[in-house]
Amino acid sequence: MIEFIKKNQALKKLVLYLLMPKNQSRPRLWVKLMVNPLKHKKGKGARICWNTRMDVLPFNDFSLGKNSTIEDFSVVNNGMGAVLIGDNTRVGISNVLIGPIQIGNHVIIAQNVVMSGLNHGYEDIKTPIRMQPCTTAKISIGNDSWIGANSVITAGVTIGKHAVVAAGSVVTKSVPDYSIVAGNPARIIKQYNEVTGNWEKIVPHYTPLKEVV
Repeated sequence: MIEFIKKNQALKKLVLYLLMPKNQSRPRLWVKLMVNPLKHKKGKGARICWNTRMDVLPFNDFSLGKNSTIEDFSVVNNGMGAVLIGDNTRVGISNVLIGPIQIGNHVIIAQNVVMSGLNHGYEDIKTPIRMQPCTTAKISIGNDSWIGANSVITAGVTIGKHAVVAAGSVVTKSVPDYSIVAGNPARIIKQYNEVTGNWEKIVPHYTPLKEVV
């Protein structure tokens, strides 16, 4: 049924109008109260704070695992892809999560973090960017990871298990397990060495400039 609706533009437009107000991404009240609870999942002890904006719609999945929390002033949007959050995970104040995103268990996400699994098309200079097709690429956050305040995670990035993203980082490439990244664009600054049992600094490799003749 969903695929049939997606292929029929007139029917798709009608369904979207029934699901959400024009020029808005949030669901209508009847969808929020009557439809979403049948489609979306919320684990035991999970909490979505009162001032969180939940722009979640029934045509994509949303789940919040047991004992997990989404703090006030955050925005969660599954319009372009599912948003799946594991157990015992905390989504901090004023986060923005735009699917497709999958977040593991025991993850700490600090304040003002932006994760967006979509990108706007811009290539056609004769068409406004807002009217060009969007592309999506799933963001994955591994178990036990810590995402620092004011970080940005871009579409298609995977953050490994027990990894740390330092505050203010812009992560454009995937991060291995047991690594710490920092900067814009983010680079690995430490990794856990299983042999020594220590977190060791990564010394950047610099290629010397050739002499100008």
